[in-house]
Amino acid sequence: MKPNKEYVNRVAKISRPSTKIKDFIWAYCVGGIICVIGQLFMELYTYLGMPEKIVKMLIPVTLIFIVAVLTGLNLFDKIAKRAGAGTLVPITGFANAVVSPAIEFKAEGFVLGVGANMFKIAGPVIVYGTVASVVYGLIYWITTI
Repeated sequence: MKPNKEYVNRVAKISRPSTKIKDFIWAYCVGGIICVIGQLFMELYTYLGMPEKIVKMLIPVTLIFIVAVLTGLNLFDKIAKRAGAGTLVPITGFANAVVSPAIEFKAEGFVLGVGANMFKIAGPVIVYGTVASVVYGLIYWITTI
């Protein structure tokens, strides 16, 4: 089925021109800044004398906490709007995907609102990530026997 020519012309007229190069640069820079912030926390925690095992756990927890707070203050969405995948690909995107629906549905109550809707976006990522890791683990186990 071919789209209506008038519709295609209207969409082309209304749509903003693509700025892919600019979007790529923003995503790269913001994603890099998030990684630098993670590295700074690693250096800080190491400087404070924490064991490496604890430091490796604290970095994602710290980044998730910061993004959860920024999402609650409605600041992370403004950053993500400009940076695109630069904020969504790292662990910060996962934190935002959990916190955003929780905030959106809080008016419906703690159990049926927040609890039922918190993993609406992040749930499939968790499920498919877990399934993929199990399949990968089985393949690895079979090939190393």
